Amino acid sequence: MSGILAALRVETLKVVRSRLLLFTGLGFSVAPLAGGYFMWILKDPDLARRMGLIGLKAEITAGTAEWASQFSLLAQAMAFGGLVGFGFIASWLFGREYVHRTIKDLLALPTSRSALVTAKFLVLLAWGGGLAALVVLLGIAVGGLVGLPGWSAQTAVHGIARIVELALLDLALTTMVAFVASATRGYLPPLGWMILTIIFALMVAAVGWGMYFPWSVPALRSGAAGPDASILPATSYWIVAITGLAGLGMTYAWWQL
Repeated sequence: MSGILAALRVETLKVVRSRLLLFTGLGFSVAPLAGGYFMWILKDPDLARRMGLIGLKAEITAGTAEWASQFSLLAQAMAFGGLVGFGFIASWLFGREYVHRTIKDLLALPTSRSALVTAKFLVLLAWGGGLAALVVLLGIAVGGLVGLPGWSAQTAVHGIARIVELALLDLALTTMVAFVASATRGYLPPLGWMILTIIFALMVAAVGWGMYFPWSVPALRSGAAGPDASILPATSYWIVAITGLAGLGMTYAWWQL
């Protein structure tokens, strides 16, 4: 246990001292701000048109100016942005030791390799959870400033639960990025893997098999393909869970080599 705590302290210091923490925070802030912008246009399209803004495009994209639409936009942003953002974080956490040539020094420490991997995954989980919380809190703050109607406890709980669920789905799939970063000893291959899986996710979802392809599940669950597509069978969640556990197990196994 002491080994995990020591490794966790080291990994936390690396994150705090890096610029990636700030960049990911700024990146995940775009969705709530953009959502508030669209809601503002929808709330007063005449004013937006007089200012030279295109209200029709926002109306097609977002629907009506209300809290349910705001949470729907945030959920869709989390579904896609989480895969990309969490993938960048995982590739950095597990690939930086090889790129910066500190892997030999790290493995020479009197800390087990499993403790090192556990610390990295815990930091990934905390980092991802913090970014999801940022999306929720900033989205609520922006929606309040815009003055969106339709707020209720039920709407808020349902919307927040959907965003948290999507963040967990994305984090589960990110374990594969961690394995690729470890196995290829760098940044670029895991980023390429991440982009490839997203492309395949769009292709598979387009032909109607997205519920059986793990990387398509978050987008479908978010409602990006329509409300009917967001109702997924339990098989979809099992596939994501098995994929996440496989990435977790392969990452631990690789670090033991």
